[in-house]
Amino acid sequence: MDSLAFASIKELREKLQKKELSAVELIDASLERIKKYDGQLNAVIERFDATTVVPQGSPDDVLHSPLYGIPGAVKDVICQKGRAATCGSKILAGYVSPYDATGIARLKSVGAVSIGRTNCDEFAMGASNETSAYGPVHNPWDLTRSSGGSGGGSAAAVAAGFVPWALGTETGGSVRQPATFCGIVGSKPTYGLISRYGLIAYGSSLDAIGVNTRTVYDNALVLGAMAGLDKNDSTSTRQTGPFDYVSALTGKIKPGLKIGVITNALSAKGMHPDMVTALESALEVLKKLGAQVSEVTLPMMDHGAAVYFMLSRAEAASNLSRFDGVRYGYRDHEASSLREMYEATRAEGFGHEVKRRILIGNYVLSAGHAAQYYESACTVRRMMRAEFLETLKTVDLLFAPVSAAPAFKIGELADPLQMDLQDYFTCPANLTKLPAVSVPCGFVENMPVAFQLIGPDFSEKEIFQTLHAYEQATEWHTKHPQL
Repeated sequence: MDSLAFASIKELREKLQKKELSAVELIDASLERIKKYDGQLNAVIERFDATTVVPQGSPDDVLHSPLYGIPGAVKDVICQKGRAATCGSKILAGYVSPYDATGIARLKSVGAVSIGRTNCDEFAMGASNETSAYGPVHNPWDLTRSSGGSGGGSAAAVAAGFVPWALGTETGGSVRQPATFCGIVGSKPTYGLISRYGLIAYGSSLDAIGVNTRTVYDNALVLGAMAGLDKNDSTSTRQTGPFDYVSALTGKIKPGLKIGVITNALSAKGMHPDMVTALESALEVLKKLGAQVSEVTLPMMDHGAAVYFMLSRAEAASNLSRFDGVRYGYRDHEASSLREMYEATRAEGFGHEVKRRILIGNYVLSAGHAAQYYESACTVRRMMRAEFLETLKTVDLLFAPVSAAPAFKIGELADPLQMDLQDYFTCPANLTKLPAVSVPCGFVENMPVAFQLIGPDFSEKEIFQTLHAYEQATEWHTKHPQL
């Protein structure tokens, strides 16, 4: 059944409808492929038993539900009822979620099936998937290279043909950067479009659930199935849908579409010259499709990484204060007092990178420093959003790289600051709460690279429409790694 490994959701649905295979056979094939190849990648930390992953509804639902029986995987920071949720951390060892995240519940309701949990940086803190308590995830294109982070497991699982979709999460680019490194499509929706209920928080004002797939169509399909108002999340959109992003995928872009190329992003320090060439080639394709391309400059973007550094750490320090050994997860049993138990549990349960970020977060929030760091960062964030929105009055979408170079070697970026700078191209969409989707556009050093389109609030349909037309005019989405 390896012939199914790189089939799209659309193709798999056709086979299911024609009864060329059953949902059970498809799920079994995915589980078997994970068993066969994941020893090389370490992308999937738990493969569910086949008897526990039966799609909701009846087999006849395949006739009207495009996701019925389609297997996927879920990043280990999103809750699935009756499944472990450890955030790639020792401190949540043994925790089993008593409920489904809203996004999971909505996918289940249309017959989609999660068949496993994917590896990620501890509490989604990292850009290389090297901080996970389960070890790093290896890139399926080159096992010596990083799959990206924090959601490297989800991206690698899709790129390797384990599943046609996998959920990830973004705080500063943790869907789009791994998707780029692994040569697939990665989406970060408008903040609030997909409920955060059931997402174990890192930075609450930044966090978003996103989607990894091999095609734009599939991404639009899965994202639309999860979108909409949720009473369990006070920050969710007030829009109730339906969220049909696939009807606009005609292979053509909107007439008169204006795309602004963020020049300071393309000329950023460290840009690989071959990366610039790949991006320029992608722009030529968009022009041939009818897009009007112009240059724009967003000076505030250059402050994005520093602002993200401050705000994400501050929110992490607050969110992770709940992990103390009292209510769930790991607990130190040698302590002689409650305070000692708190301290020992957190010291032993959290990894080095998480502790580093908690310390920084507490510092920027502390008396005497909050005004200088946290409040200043909030001000710059507001200025950045205003600048992006003002620019988006003159163009429809913004074009930017996702990374300055292809995937780096595992262990190559030992300096935490260099790792943090990986978020330069991606964190502005999180800080401004705008939607952004990345799509492959070539190869550099035999590794996939990508560009992203960023749009106004709730412009997912237009972004998907444009990227689908680009995808259909190129062949990058047809390239797959050989394991």
